[in-house]
Amino acid sequence: MTRALISVSDKTGVVEFVKGLVQAGIEIISTGGTRKVLTEAGIPTLSIDEVTGFPEMMDGRVKTLHPKIHGGLLARRDLTSHMTAMKEQDIQPIDFVCVNLYPFKETIEKPAVTEAEAIENIDIGGPSMLRSAAKNFASVTVVVDPKDYALVLAEAKNEQGTSLATRKQLAAKVFRHTAAYDALIADYLTKQTADSEPEKLTLTYDLKQPLRYGENSHQTAAFYQNALPVPYSIASAQQLHGKELSYNNIKDADAALRIIREFTEPTVVALKHMNPCGIGSGKTISEAYRFAYEADPTSIFGGILVANREIDLATAEELHKLFLEIVIAPSFSKEAFEVLSGKKNLRLLTLDFSEQVNENNQPEVVAVLGGLLVQDQDIIEETPTKWEVATDRQPTESELKALAFAWKAVKHVKSNAIVVANEHQTVGVGAGQMNRVGSVKLALEAAKGRMDGAVLASDAYFPMDDSVEYAAQHGIKAIVQPGGSIRDKDSIAMANKYGVTMVFTGVRHFRH
Repeated sequence: MTRALISVSDKTGVVEFVKGLVQAGIEIISTGGTRKVLTEAGIPTLSIDEVTGFPEMMDGRVKTLHPKIHGGLLARRDLTSHMTAMKEQDIQPIDFVCVNLYPFKETIEKPAVTEAEAIENIDIGGPSMLRSAAKNFASVTVVVDPKDYALVLAEAKNEQGTSLATRKQLAAKVFRHTAAYDALIADYLTKQTADSEPEKLTLTYDLKQPLRYGENSHQTAAFYQNALPVPYSIASAQQLHGKELSYNNIKDADAALRIIREFTEPTVVALKHMNPCGIGSGKTISEAYRFAYEADPTSIFGGILVANREIDLATAEELHKLFLEIVIAPSFSKEAFEVLSGKKNLRLLTLDFSEQVNENNQPEVVAVLGGLLVQDQDIIEETPTKWEVATDRQPTESELKALAFAWKAVKHVKSNAIVVANEHQTVGVGAGQMNRVGSVKLALEAAKGRMDGAVLASDAYFPMDDSVEYAAQHGIKAIVQPGGSIRDKDSIAMANKYGVTMVFTGVRHFRH
């Protein structure tokens, strides 16, 4: 008789599935809690120890690790030597395996989980049976996902049984599943041992959604989420309204979420093509939006917007006047949502902003041809009052506040990066130029007519004094930069010539 081995921690749909197997003339072997559920449903089963002739032991750690199980799974039906060995050792073939694993992921997601609890939820027998069955997909049907029960049942009822194509597809899923399971265990134990540069990097992600296309319409793409979801992330945001997110939407939203966590006061970030086109902070979110909009009312068109406070009616009415791709906020008032949801395609998303401080230890992973780059996030606590004033002139209190605001902004602009800002808003952004003075010129051109109280921030040092001179000639009285160039003295001398205060932070913020 054809046999199936059933041992699942997720018992969703298992009773109906096994009833279907029994109706197809398949004998059932089962274990522990699964067998209890099946027995209560009136389904006859064989216990593992009835098959192996060996009792479960060590609190269930050793029960399926036995030749009568793995021999029945691994034996090649097309090899006489294998079939003879099975007969000599009284091993019967097992043609169906339905196994899912101890809930390791769910266990380590618990806030107060202990190491002992995590270790006890590392499944050994389950992955072993799955891998044995999947390796022998030529003869064995292996199911790890309840979503596949219907497919297997439909084919099992045929005289020929499941097709080779189906068995191979299910085997591939098994190996993906066990690889992901092992990756989570490896990651957990690596963190427990604080090994920062392990010789193997094991990452695992779950498909969140296929995307219509990638950066361009001819590119295919999909969105994957960390197997252990990160609460403060675009992957964990809840979409309330609008079209499906696109590849570029997701990248832009991620960039905006990185920027806004720099600010604790009511703040709005408007972003376009991975660069902020306007950042505004105010006493209310409505005022913050006004500052962000006025920073660059042209570039915000077709951009995305993130606010770190609830979107109220007044703000929503202003947003409704614009074409925006996305608005992200902790929440929307009922009235604000009614206004904004009137725009059919506008994507409205909410996110738990209180979780942002807990995500600082997440590494950044960037794909390159043939490999990955992995680094810590660019998160460092900086204290403006401890910055070094390198020039004769000291910054005023107002200038120091503006310099601190500009410094928070410039670290998120593509290098070479220059930001011109006052205390509460950016007024000019120069991004991604191949030379620094080019970025200075772009930022100051955008800031023209709005230079009252404006200061300038540079993400890296000035290799020449030309940027300082150009800025001074166009109304800048205060500059913040990392310092550290062999020609710092030239920039300092140029700043002193024009009566400009220049502050060194000692920290560079390249963003490539």
